[in-house]
Amino acid sequence: MAHVIAVYPGTFDPITLGHEDIVRRAARLFDQVVIAVATAHHKKTLFTLDERLALTRETLADLPQVRVEPFTGLVTVFAQAQGARVMVRGVRGVTDFDYEAQLAGMNRALVPEVDTVYLNPGPTTQHVSSTLVREISMLGGDVARFVSAPVLARLLEKRAQRT
Repeated sequence: MAHVIAVYPGTFDPITLGHEDIVRRAARLFDQVVIAVATAHHKKTLFTLDERLALTRETLADLPQVRVEPFTGLVTVFAQAQGARVMVRGVRGVTDFDYEAQLAGMNRALVPEVDTVYLNPGPTTQHVSSTLVREISMLGGDVARFVSAPVLARLLEKRAQRT
């Protein structure tokens, strides 16, 4: 059987327990998972690229078959450069699916040899998004049940810097 590399792209600003759930399940399905952390030139991020890379690496350090790499530009080009045959995407619901199906279709048109696999987060993390975690945290809310301990610590530092 061929060695299958999967790429899981995203901004991961910050990485949440929902992302972690998807990565851990993808790591059971594929020989290697490359977490592709986008530079996010089109978004204003709370965490710098280096911070997002470090938090993602720390969160997933117990998974030897998972690598965390930065990328800029087209994810399809990055996936090809990694030798990936699969793109992993998390889909929380119908709204995500509509967008992700369109994205997968375009990616397939660009790089037909890379297939997209959708994974649904577990019921305890299905409602979690990085955007909501950032907003709730910056407004003083408790997000401890949505992120790992290292991510929570950095969110609290960021919140303290803004006050």
